[in-house]
Amino acid sequence: MRNPTRHRPGTRPQTMRASSRPQGAEWRALLWLARHPLFVLVPAALVWAMTACGPAAVALAAGSLALGLLVWSRVHPATFDRLAAPTLRAQRRRWTAYAGRRWAATLADCDLVRENRRTGRAAVPRVLRVRSASPSIDTLYVRMVRGQDLRTWTERADALAEALIAHRVAITRIRPAVLAIVVERELPFDHVIPAPEIPSDPADVDLGALDVGDNEHGQPFTIRVRGTHGLVAGASGAGKSSLIWSPLRAMGPLIRDRLVRASMIDLKGGAETQRGARLFSRYATTAAEALRLLAEVRDEMKRRQDHMREHGLRTLDVCAESPLELVQIDEMAMLTAYGDRADVREALRLLAEILTQGRACGISVWGYVQEPSKDVVDVRELFPTRICLGVTAASHVDMVLGDGARERGALADEIPGDPRHAGIGFVIDTGSRLPVRFRAAYVDDREIDELVERCAIHPPPAQVLPLHPERDADEGAA
Repeated sequence: MRNPTRHRPGTRPQTMRASSRPQGAEWRALLWLARHPLFVLVPAALVWAMTACGPAAVALAAGSLALGLLVWSRVHPATFDRLAAPTLRAQRRRWTAYAGRRWAATLADCDLVRENRRTGRAAVPRVLRVRSASPSIDTLYVRMVRGQDLRTWTERADALAEALIAHRVAITRIRPAVLAIVVERELPFDHVIPAPEIPSDPADVDLGALDVGDNEHGQPFTIRVRGTHGLVAGASGAGKSSLIWSPLRAMGPLIRDRLVRASMIDLKGGAETQRGARLFSRYATTAAEALRLLAEVRDEMKRRQDHMREHGLRTLDVCAESPLELVQIDEMAMLTAYGDRADVREALRLLAEILTQGRACGISVWGYVQEPSKDVVDVRELFPTRICLGVTAASHVDMVLGDGARERGALADEIPGDPRHAGIGFVIDTGSRLPVRFRAAYVDDREIDELVERCAIHPPPAQVLPLHPERDADEGAA
């Protein structure tokens, strides 16, 4: 039997071309309603309610609901802002800013709409979901049209921010053909974040999530010190001291009960940290002291490794016998780049040994630098947790947070360097890989003194009474 699909030699096969006619408007409307069922269900429910109960009852119920929300927002704003406001705000912004002709016109102005060359219709990227966790931040989940990729959008991020009248737009890919777009409509931090409270009970301290400030979504900004090492980069005056003292306040009871053994290396002669010296089990202000401190921590790590090997343990729990060893290094560049050549080599060797082997042993190293380049911090890649405060160069952002972080919206180099913006910075969210802005809490001298008074492990130095020559002379004559 002859195959009808075969063609005769010398002839071109017949191909079916796609129709240039667009989809019917009624079919597009049905698809749109299938994606947005509430546009049918809500009016249908209102019609049914008015039929069953009467218009007056429906109006009374709607008014009572609106009044209840208003009263809730005034009486207990904390729970309202946490439970109801994000949903209400997201729905309002979804249908006023990110839908319909307004959204299509915005994308068209930014060259983010593609035209179907057969039908001539404009293909507009569709908003799948809107989240609005805080008044200043919207997160859009957008399905790209065919032919677009992440670079298409990141190259137009600045134009999109201007079109949306936003301060910043950050874009990342979360799954094939779907982007997460963070729209910062207004600056989120217009006030200083107060210092974290010192917990009264050690059981209230979570070393995996120490509350040290707020993020741009209005949620606590937490850092983890157990099982990780951290690198904090920021120019002079950017607020690095906030990320030294805030974690110490948040874990204060554990320091007092010797479940955390805090050590400090301050190569500025102790100018920044002398006020809290009584908190530290080890304290170094010179390069020689710093090398001895690191050697002691390395030796403790070896002792713990022997114990773990003997008892078949993979990790150590924090307890009196094996407290968390927290080593903070202020101005780490003086130890890793700018000091004596022999001291720098020895410091890098000790740090590399501790950073590669210490996490499972309950040892955590936190370094604070102004310039995060590899020439200054050769062991930069050994810090799993990285925080970028205000920096002076755009290249520093990617050095700290990873390639493409600034392109995705971590504009740490644009944070003003004045005291009003100290403590503001960026981290990378581990789930979405999006940059998240935060502000660390400000800890003043009085709050450092409070921490020392409540949680110090060393007694205050003996006070020498002042001499009174005239009184001493009178007592001698008597």
